[in-house]
Amino acid sequence: EKGPRRYGNIMIDPRVVRGNALSIRLLPESTQPSTPEVKKQRKAQKKLLARKLTHVQIRPGTPEPVEGREHVHVQTELYLEEISDRIIEVDGECQTDEFLDRPPTPLFIPAKTGKDVATQIEEGELFDFDIEVKPILEVLIGKTVEQALLEVMEEEELAQLWSHQRAFAELRNAELAELQRLEEQDRRIREEKERRRLEHLEKLRKQKETAEKVAAWAFAQRYLADLIPSVFNNLHASGFFYDPIERDIETDFLPWLMSEVEETLQRKVLGRMMLDSLIRVVVEKRLDEFSHPPPSDQTEA
Repeated sequence: EKGPRRYGNIMIDPRVVRGNALSIRLLPESTQPSTPEVKKQRKAQKKLLARKLTHVQIRPGTPEPVEGREHVHVQTELYLEEISDRIIEVDGECQTDEFLDRPPTPLFIPAKTGKDVATQIEEGELFDFDIEVKPILEVLIGKTVEQALLEVMEEEELAQLWSHQRAFAELRNAELAELQRLEEQDRRIREEKERRRLEHLEKLRKQKETAEKVAAWAFAQRYLADLIPSVFNNLHASGFFYDPIERDIETDFLPWLMSEVEETLQRKVLGRMMLDSLIRVVVEKRLDEFSHPPPSDQTEA
């Protein structure tokens, strides 16, 4: 059950008749009995087919029309007829005289010549079935036996061909299996080689990356050894590191104090300006009063 299964295809079997099974002409040449009569029939059929093909090829045709003319279909009968779709029908009448029917012509019987002679033939004198049928049976039996022998020989030959074909198929299947095994082995080797190559490349890449990381770490350590103190000093000088109380006083208290002082000074300046304006107004009025002489009644008073 685990062995290879073989399926037979009757479409390629020469013993299977395709078409009309009653006509031997439709059978393939490999299955027809190779007898002289069949060979003669094949030769006659080939000659007839070649003669027909030659007759078809040699048959003359109508030549092509000359320039300016064309071929048309014409009637070549003795009496021309008008071709129309509808046949013209005309009714006609005639009167004929009455005639008697002609009697039938008597059958011709030739005159008898010579004399009648009779011969008595008994049963079995002209034909004996057992003797006459013997050569026919011999021919039929001989042809049947010959056909049977041919079929048996064909069966044996086909059996040998099938055995050779099976042996060849087994050898071919074994070679194909070996070829597939070798191809599979080669594929596995190639895959393993490719995998090893990729692993080696990945290993080299990781080693290179690790070396680069170590070098970068060492360079960063050397670079940052002097960088950190200088950075802290610069940041401290720039004011990034400060006292929170001092920063609070500078950012909150001093601006408030300056705004209060400025507001107080503005109020003082405003008071001075108002006082100066009042003094100026009073001085101007006194100056105006002293510049004009008073009237007489005021003087007396």
